[in-house]
Amino acid sequence: MANEKILIIDDDDDLVLAMRLPLEAAGYKVFRAMNGVEGLQKVKEVNPDLIILDVMMDSTTEGFQVSLTLRSPDPKSEYQAYSKIPILMLTAIHQTTPLRFGPDQEYLPVDAFIEKPIEPAKLLDQVRKYLKK
Repeated sequence: MANEKILIIDDDDDLVLAMRLPLEAAGYKVFRAMNGVEGLQKVKEVNPDLIILDVMMDSTTEGFQVSLTLRSPDPKSEYQAYSKIPILMLTAIHQTTPLRFGPDQEYLPVDAFIEKPIEPAKLLDQVRKYLKK
């Protein structure tokens, strides 16, 4: 469990800090990217064990685009080696819009959705659950 690498791709400094503190206290190495472009670069640099991905960053669907890129079925994708990394999608979109969605292998390839804000204990439970798979 300890020393596993978690990449948080989110542009909200306060939220990232609120997640970073309990994750690091639990022994995880936490890395951060501010947007999707930086996030995809960091995936290659860090090779994280788990990704926590925001939906809305530079655009309202940026997180969706990142997940589709990482989980591309194209065997020639430059991210093929990272396609099995668990992705927890972090969102407040269900609270701020009437949109409803969930994980879908083809259209929204993530492992789980986490509603913002998340309590530290629930965050740790989700992280541990998906790192065991």
